[in-house]
Amino acid sequence: MKIDDINIAIIKELQEGRKSFKKIAEKLDITENTVRARVNKLTEEKILDVCGLVDPSSIPGHQTVIIGLKASEMNLVEVGEKISRLRGVISASVVTGRFDVMAMVLLKEGFGLLEFYTDEISQVSGIDAVETFVVYKSFNLMVPYIL
Repeated sequence: MKIDDINIAIIKELQEGRKSFKKIAEKLDITENTVRARVNKLTEEKILDVCGLVDPSSIPGHQTVIIGLKASEMNLVEVGEKISRLRGVISASVVTGRFDVMAMVLLKEGFGLLEFYTDEISQVSGIDAVETFVVYKSFNLMVPYIL
């Protein structure tokens, strides 16, 4: 799907996730049906997801960590995809630098770092090393609540 200027404008307007298609259409001087059709198409193509986001530091008992992982083989995309499906993982990215994959993970009471490593990471073969970065304070971090 081609992402044109109208799609970008609609996506920007949807940063206020509760804004109606009618208001977006009026602001962009297009029809409400055009907005609806484009949002549906963007959603179907997995380019856009409209969801509620939360600041994880505002939820008592929750913590965010960033984990760097080194893979033993060069199947980095496969490892990244497996990591992305683990409980608590907000996102996983194949990266350059000293790590092969970086994952952002949401933890809570009863599902802490120990449980994440023993119950989740242990399921993924081909990981040689991990390094955990505990997020003490974040800025502009809003994530879907996935636990």
